Amino acid sequence: MITGELKNKVDKIWETFWTGGLTNPLEVIEQFTYLLFIKDLDEAETIKENEASFLGVDFDRTFPEDKQYLRWSKFKDKEASEMYKIVLEEVFPFIKNIHKDKSSAYSKYMGDAIFKIPTALVLSKIVNAIDKLPMNDKEVKGDLYEYLLSKIGSAGTNGQFRTPRHIIKMITELMKPKPEDIIADPSMGTAGFLVGAEEYLRENHADMFLVQSLNEHFNNNMFHGFDMDRTMLRIGAMNMMLHGVDNPNIEYKDSLSEGNTDKDNYTLILANPPFKGSLDYEAVSADLLKITKTKKTELLFLALFLRILKIGGRCASIVPDGVLFGSTKGHKDIRREIVENNKLEAIISMPSGVFKPYAGVSTAIMIFTKTGTGGTDKVWFYDMKADGYSLDDKRNPVDENDIPDIIERFNNLDKEDRKRTEKSFFVPVEEIRENGYDISINKYKEIEYEEAKYEEPKVILERIKKLEDEITKGIDELEKMLK
Repeated sequence: MITGELKNKVDKIWETFWTGGLTNPLEVIEQFTYLLFIKDLDEAETIKENEASFLGVDFDRTFPEDKQYLRWSKFKDKEASEMYKIVLEEVFPFIKNIHKDKSSAYSKYMGDAIFKIPTALVLSKIVNAIDKLPMNDKEVKGDLYEYLLSKIGSAGTNGQFRTPRHIIKMITELMKPKPEDIIADPSMGTAGFLVGAEEYLRENHADMFLVQSLNEHFNNNMFHGFDMDRTMLRIGAMNMMLHGVDNPNIEYKDSLSEGNTDKDNYTLILANPPFKGSLDYEAVSADLLKITKTKKTELLFLALFLRILKIGGRCASIVPDGVLFGSTKGHKDIRREIVENNKLEAIISMPSGVFKPYAGVSTAIMIFTKTGTGGTDKVWFYDMKADGYSLDDKRNPVDENDIPDIIERFNNLDKEDRKRTEKSFFVPVEEIRENGYDISINKYKEIEYEEAKYEEPKVILERIKKLEDEITKGIDELEKMLK
């Protein structure tokens, strides 16, 4: 999360958009992202130029020799009206058609992108302000983009929530994506989980980019994201390209419908599916309704994950607490399916403040592996109380943070041996069966009550009398002083 001076600078740029006539947060983010993308292209080109010059070799230019004036560094200091003409008539059409593969996600969703900054003066102010943002650090750039996305506001029309970046990072560190993985998010939004997986691979498997087959897999076949909002698809595609993934498989798709025929396709799912979303029940895939006959999207998405994972594939999904203990047949059926026919590994209960200020919903992370033959022997529970930020609407950084402990313990479950009075513990599958497949942590957590010892009533009464005597004596002395 960004704070202080950088946050203030971004807020001022946002205000410039607002006063310039762009008041829809999604439109502002789109236009802001286009400009960040244009600047990023120029910076990447400069790095290539310097490397090529040092090595004495040629390189594939993004900007042809006769189009150098389209680069950020070339037009940013132009007079306002000239800059506006260049960006509107040439730079924007150039970035819309920059991807050589016309069937790519970027090309598909940039095709109907529109440049909406209304005047030359507004563009000049915004370009000047963006140029002064300190974005050389990749982490700062990620935080800045996350802050922009946070301005989308609360849940969308389908009940989706933006997942905080540090929670995405925690989940990727729990799941440890591998270079051979095929990763999907069937409710991708702005592609936060796919970006989180990409960042984890770059940090932990940098050598994969030296292997041609793995490098091609990373850029073309590894990442899959679906959504029904074309604006989200466009932002998601740009987000992935800004993070260095050439050709992510981002598609317009109703993941729960009969039209989605995916089955046994993916090895890793990272997701925060919509809660309480609007649903065309008649269009829901019959395969999913066989597992859990329900209208609740959060249950149907879990059934979808089981269908589209390969055998041995893993899933980490954020779910509302009701999924863990709901008493309807639909709730019990999906929990039984995961516990009995697959391998439920962990339930990490998160505090309700994680999604503030946008929502106060209580959630958990459910981690399981698709086996098709069972395998659940015991389930690891963790009661997360703090995530490094205050749990109020302000979400200021604080010292209390369970995330490092969660990651450390999950990666060393063979050493885990704690009582149910502590933050984490195991529950055997037999006990979960006995409790009707209830997998909420409160069902199993034990609270240690300390015995409080009080003095005998007679002793307390004597003390009260003594105090009363002292008060009466004090009042008498005051009365004498007033005479």
